[in-house]
Amino acid sequence: MAVVQFWGTGRRKRAVARVRLVPGDGRITVNEQDVDEYFPLATMREWALTPLRVVNAMADYDVIARVHGGGVSGQAGALRHGIARALTVAQPELRKKLKAEGLLTRDPREKERRKYGLKKARKASQFSKR
Repeated sequence: MAVVQFWGTGRRKRAVARVRLVPGDGRITVNEQDVDEYFPLATMREWALTPLRVVNAMADYDVIARVHGGGVSGQAGALRHGIARALTVAQPELRKKLKAEGLLTRDPREKERRKYGLKKARKASQFSKR
């Protein structure tokens, strides 16, 4: 018997999250660790799990996620985006609610690359007249 699964890929900054929703009792696993271990800050957990709270599906699905790249904040944002996308695959009627909350929009801001001749992306060395 095949297990019903719903996939969603979330991205933010340099972080990528591959999220799998499986009907279950609300267990959330990130990189084979409990979400409380992986995101020790409560604010990060709250932010990452917003899509499940918005649609009242905290106890309906088990979330299994693989996250890599970026920092902790970017990974939490990628997880949030991935969960929202997976929910729209699972229940297409939720799309309107998630879209209204801004959960399906990918945050495109990334660190700008460094240019040669400059110290950082835009910072140049101090100009000296003499």
